[in-house]
Order: sequence, then C-alpha cells, then structure tokens
Amino acid sequence: MRSTGNLWTRKHLLGMSGLTQEEIDALLDTAVSLREVNRRDIKKVPTLRGKTVINLFFENSTRTRTSFELAGKRMSADVVNMSVASSSVKKGETLLDTLANLQAMNPDVVVIRHADSGVLEFLARNLDTALVNAGDGRHEHPTQGLLDLLTIQDHLPLLGHESFAGLVVAICGDVLHSRVARSNAIGLKTLGAEVRFVGPATLMPAQAAEAFGVTVHHRLEEGLAGAHVVMMLRLQNERMNSAYLPSVREYAEFWGLNRARLRLADPNAIVMHPGPINRGVEMASEVVDDPERSVILEQVANGLAVRMAVLYLLCGAGVRR
Repeated sequence: MRSTGNLWTRKHLLGMSGLTQEEIDALLDTAVSLREVNRRDIKKVPTLRGKTVINLFFENSTRTRTSFELAGKRMSADVVNMSVASSSVKKGETLLDTLANLQAMNPDVVVIRHADSGVLEFLARNLDTALVNAGDGRHEHPTQGLLDLLTIQDHLPLLGHESFAGLVVAICGDVLHSRVARSNAIGLKTLGAEVRFVGPATLMPAQAAEAFGVTVHHRLEEGLAGAHVVMMLRLQNERMNSAYLPSVREYAEFWGLNRARLRLADPNAIVMHPGPINRGVEMASEVVDDPERSVILEQVANGLAVRMAVLYLLCGAGVRR
C-alpha cells in the first residue's frame, strides 16, 4: 500500500468540508488498495489487530452500520456495536457524558450516526478519541460521499474523462433533507466536477447555488441534459414535518427516473443512489436493475472499502498527528 503519511494527518473524519484534494485522493487510494481484501477467499488481514472500534448509531441504518462493522472485522479490529435503545442516553445521560465514559475505555475510533446536525463537531471539540461521522442530521455523510467518488472514479474512462475536471454530475430529488447531496457536492467540487442540484423548489435548500457552488434546476429533464452521472436521492418522508409535495404519486410522475428520461443524459451516463431505494418513486425498476447504467451495488461494495480506509487511517496507520 502506498504511504499516506504525508497526505493524511487528521484525527477525525467529520465531513467532506475542508478536505483537500490531496486528502481525498489519499483516502480513495487507500480504499483501492484495501478493496482487494474483500475479493479474497479469506477476507481478513491483521492490519488493525489490537485496535478497538465502537459503532454508536442513534438512527436506523443497514448499509452504513454493517459496512463499518465488516470494515473493522476484516482488518482484525475489535468491533463493538452499541445498542442505543439500551444505552444510558435513554436513562437521561447526556450524549457528551456517554461519549466521555466510552472514551475512558480507550477505544481507537468511535463511529457515530445521529439525527442532530453538527453534533460531531461539538463532540470533537470536547473529546480526544478519533470520531467518524456516519451521518448527522441534514449536515453531512462523508463516507457516503467518498464511496460515491470512488465509484465515479472507477467509471471515468467509460465516461471519457481522465479526471473529475469537466465531469457533469446531476444530484436529483430531495436535496433539502439530504446530507448525501451536501457531502457529494463538496467532494465533487473539490475534485473539479460540475455539480447540478435538481429537484422541486420545495425540496431545495435556500441559496443552494451560492452555498454549494452548483447550478440549480427545477425540471428533471433540464437537469439531466448531458449529465455524465445521475445521482438520485431518496425521498426522506421521515424528515418531513409538513407538506413538501402534493403526493408521492405526483412526485414519481414528475421526478422519477425512467429509461426515457435517462436518455437525456450522456449516452454512457451512470446511475447512482445512496439507498434505500423506493422503487417506482425515485427510480423505475428498469433503471435500478439496468446492468449497463446502474452502479448502485458497486456503491455498496465500495462503501466497505472506503470505511476500511477511514478506519485504517484514523487508527494511526500513516497518520502524523
């Protein structure tokens, strides 16, 4: 594995914001190197033997939690998955006190998913343990952003590009509630891509163009035109406390991606989705299961490699603090 000692010096991974192109490249290069482990018959290496990783998820998760658990175990770390339902937080203990008590047990990394935006920055200011943001409210989801970058990077030759420069990426749907959209926009812009936010006005952040350096489109057809990457977002009904849309059926009619609409994108465009997918809402099954255009399962596979890379770097491998 190529040394990342001069490229990665951060103690935490709190978001894509602030990461340099060199730091993103270091993470992706490390993920590519570790990806081979997941293709072996015996999927285990002693890289993190003696290290301890705690997964603390305050929101439901399938892909992210499972891949962080597998990432640690495949590198021989001791992995502890905490049940929030039975944690002391449910008994009235503050989140900071809970983390301070976990820190007293000397874990090497704590991975946290939480419903409150910005909670990881607060914890990082008050704790010494290395922290990984596995998604905080509407704020960021950096490992999802990184796995998406890795997936796009894998397909650059097919898309006729040697780098992200000049690549057009359309991020479509419920941008307002999506931490995935934010992390991807930041990472893609850092690497030189052109980013479009595409969605209904009611599901678009205020001043999105100025805040993220993207172009904003309120018609799906317009946003898809010529795009090299089409990233569909989940309609996050659980985060909606008012009527953002007339109905899910109407959303699917005007904003659902089908083959006819996909033809408006670049002929070799790839289709992505962070999951879970609401088939027939964000995407038609004919697109989800398209073997030539859909790279959704590749995203999942790359997610494991990226989380292995994050744990590897934050546990001290090549890190100069």
